[in-house]
Order: sequence, then structure tokens, then C-alpha cells
Amino acid sequence: MKEFLEIVFPTKIGFGATGGPKRRTQVVTAGSGREERNQQWANSRRSWNVGTGVRDIEEAEEISAFFEEVRGRLSGFLFYDPLDCKSCAVVGQPSAHDQLIGTGNGTARQFQLIKSYGTVQPYDRTITKPKSDTVLIAVDGVTQDPSAYAVNHASGLVTLDDAPADGVSVKAGFEFYIPVRFDTDELSLSWDGHALISVPIIPIVELAL
Repeated sequence: MKEFLEIVFPTKIGFGATGGPKRRTQVVTAGSGREERNQQWANSRRSWNVGTGVRDIEEAEEISAFFEEVRGRLSGFLFYDPLDCKSCAVVGQPSAHDQLIGTGNGTARQFQLIKSYGTVQPYDRTITKPKSDTVLIAVDGVTQDPSAYAVNHASGLVTLDDAPADGVSVKAGFEFYIPVRFDTDELSLSWDGHALISVPIIPIVELAL
């Protein structure tokens, strides 16, 4: 069995999911009341309940079949997070100038896709699963023809045909998936013959690949 399958969780069900990023911070409070806070995770880890997206028997059957295919928690898969799936705002259209992914040095041709959050203390998130045919690249402010670069959709690495000159910016726009797995080995679905009569909790969790 494969540890990871490049298949996408049912998008319609995913749009009803609830969840988001999680961080782990150790907080130590002294007798004076002052705190010392330590970051235990360098990167956030997202999780969702996709059960809230199951609305009818057809969707229950679809998620049950998908669950069986990935063997519960065994194999990872791709998830399209409806609230964070683009290099731009979720209601926007990605452009080649959305995210700075690197600066040329005259020899480097490979650049990792990232998405940056915030401006004062920005967090750079590595994007490893870009959506096919959505990656746009700009070098020194000029949008590149897709024939001038290659995208590895399993790692998020972009390889340019020509190395950018020293100090030249490399930017990207894209849509992306998140590598996840089910966080349960059991589904509990209930149906009365007309409609689902219970909303199951079906957790999925982000994978670090």
C-alpha cells in the first residue's frame, strides 16, 4: 500500500468542512505573573472536520468509498481547503506577482513555491502540492511563458529554463492542495431512508511531507 496517493478528496464535500491552522506554544507563568512563551512547532498544522460537508446519502456514499480507497488513516491524499487554496485572497484570481519565492544569483534555476502570511513578522509556508496548470511565474517583473519553466506537482519545486541574474526577483501565483490523511479508522454514518439523520465527525489532519 502507498503512503500517499495523488488523489483529491471530494471537493464539494470539502467546501463544507470546518477547521484551520493549529500551533503549539509552551507558556510558562512565573510567580510574578510574567509569562515566557516558547514556540514548539516551527510550522502550523491544519486539521478539519469534513463530516460537516456531508449533506445527503450520495455524499455519504462518496466519502465512504474514498475512505475505503485510502484505507482510513493509512494513505495520505490531497485536500482543497476552501478558505486557503490560492497564492492570493481566496476570492481573488492568482497572478504571477503574488508571492516572492526567491531571488536570482546567476546560477540557481530551482525555486520552491511558498506562501507568505503577514508583514511585520511574516510566516513563509512551503507549498508542496500546487494544482496542475495553475502555476504562474514572473522573473524581474515579467510574466514568463509556461514553456520557460517546469513545475513538479509532487514537491512544489519550479525549475526555470534559464537562471535569473543576480538580485532578480522570482515571483509566483498558484492554486494548491494540502497533503492530509484521515485521523480516524472508523466512519459512523446514519440514514433513515430519506435523509442523513446524524452529522458525523470525520477528522482529517495535515501531513508534513
